[in-house]
Amino acid sequence: MSRPVRLAALLLGAAMAAPSLALADVQFSAAGSTALQPLVQAAAEAYQAMHSDVKISVTGGGSRTGLALVASKSVELGDSDIVAVNQPDLVDHKVAVIGFAVVVNPSAGVTSLTKKQIQEIFSGKVSNWKDVGGKDGAITVINRPASSGTRAVFIKTLMGSAELSKDTLTEDATGTVVQKIKQTPGAISYAAFSGTHNQSGINELAIEGNAPTDENIESGKYPFWSYEHIYTNGPPSKEVSRFIAFLQSDSELLHKTGYILVRDMKVSENDR
Repeated sequence: MSRPVRLAALLLGAAMAAPSLALADVQFSAAGSTALQPLVQAAAEAYQAMHSDVKISVTGGGSRTGLALVASKSVELGDSDIVAVNQPDLVDHKVAVIGFAVVVNPSAGVTSLTKKQIQEIFSGKVSNWKDVGGKDGAITVINRPASSGTRAVFIKTLMGSAELSKDTLTEDATGTVVQKIKQTPGAISYAAFSGTHNQSGINELAIEGNAPTDENIESGKYPFWSYEHIYTNGPPSKEVSRFIAFLQSDSELLHKTGYILVRDMKVSENDR
């Protein structure tokens, strides 16, 4: 093959290869909090619709799982309801605020509980709804697993020095908790607003007389809430950074999926 022919072949090969490079996908994944998962999933779908070359995988597993996966670099985004402690390589991106509700099967006959009553129920000291102003019927407590950020927030904000009873049922995701409450007379648990608001078959309880609303969270009246964090292992890549900024700034998306903008909060906390 002559030199001009070889050169032409090389140029043709480069030209054919160029489109495949231009169309190469940018791929990254997120895992962790099931309370944050609906927002991340909705944001991923919206972002991918605008950027056809980007592919984002979103799964749950719980906040502690998300932190472990991003720490090991198994995922690029670790979704968490709780702060990562003693993990200096992880960079925190506060993306939203989420409210949580204490939820019951309507058969319980209660609409509000005090913190003390919540502590007595979840520690096992009270086992009948009539003892906290409800109907005469057994209380079935449903907790979250140890990997759950929702559980950690529940303990931090509502349980005080009381310990959770070990003799309870356990469900590992927001959706399964809500379904279990609907199916189980006398059941009580806790879950994110993104899974409890506008749901039939469950009652969201007021705490100390304050209803579980965005407005009561923003003003500091309602105690059961947390920041939602996305952690990266070191500074994020350019595309990951763009996605996080997109998620943080889309107020319509946040409100539609049941979250609160950080800037709307009139109160703040350093440890959640």
